[in-house]
Amino acid sequence: MTGFARVRRTTEQGEIVASLKSVNHRGQDLHFHLPTELDPLEHEVRAIIKKGVARGHMQIHISFARAGGTAATLNRELFDVYLQAFREAATRYKIEGQPDLNAALRIPGMLGVGSPEELSDAVRAAVLQAVEEAVTALNVFREREGAITVEEMNGRCRNIADLVGRMEEIRSGAVPAFHKRLNERLSELLRGTTIEPQRLAQEAAVLADRSDIAEELTRLRTHTEHLKSMLADGGEVGKRLDFLLQEMNRESNTILSKTGGLGDLGLTITDLALSAKSEIDKIREQSLNLE
Repeated sequence: MTGFARVRRTTEQGEIVASLKSVNHRGQDLHFHLPTELDPLEHEVRAIIKKGVARGHMQIHISFARAGGTAATLNRELFDVYLQAFREAATRYKIEGQPDLNAALRIPGMLGVGSPEELSDAVRAAVLQAVEEAVTALNVFREREGAITVEEMNGRCRNIADLVGRMEEIRSGAVPAFHKRLNERLSELLRGTTIEPQRLAQEAAVLADRSDIAEELTRLRTHTEHLKSMLADGGEVGKRLDFLLQEMNRESNTILSKTGGLGDLGLTITDLALSAKSEIDKIREQSLNLE
């Protein structure tokens, strides 16, 4: 689920800024952007985020600007390595050009403070508190968006239920249609030869049984009600929705495979089943926004 939050905190040693940005993702995918001096806190920051956010691709930016305007210093050893690698690549691949100083200075660890002070306990606590506040603010953003998404998904559930109802109505006239279609086909083959009503009924019954979609429609309706119940209950439903939507899609595919012998009725059911599949696919896309 998409969201953004930024928290600033000021300590005696400097200012801390924690920024969190999340976008849709099937699992939890965390990417950290921390200054070197905050690297030891990554494990604790990760634990805070995992506790508050179960799903999403997240960018975590934390900066710490020390008070007193401490001048940045160049990491000469790292810069020498960068220049050496650049020149070796240029020579090997015969590429003309000069090193980009701006690009070099953006390399993590290239700039720092000379003889940085040890982070105080107060700064460490302030960083973690800022992250906790950012997670809370992020979830407020995400919950607001999630409520809108759930409302739309419920609307699509109602559409699926309506489509199932229309298919059930059409199915109720399927057996007479089978009788008529089978009688016409056999009449063509036998060229007017009398057909035993019992034999015709047996063949129609077999054909109807093979093409009956009653069970699939019942399961599709049940799954739809279950989906609505899961959305109403809340919590971490994203992964469970994935499995349920797979089952709903499977029922729709089975319905489509069974409508070949119904003539015009079959074409109508096919259109309705395709519409149901479209709604299911849209719900699947939206389910990526939920935890």
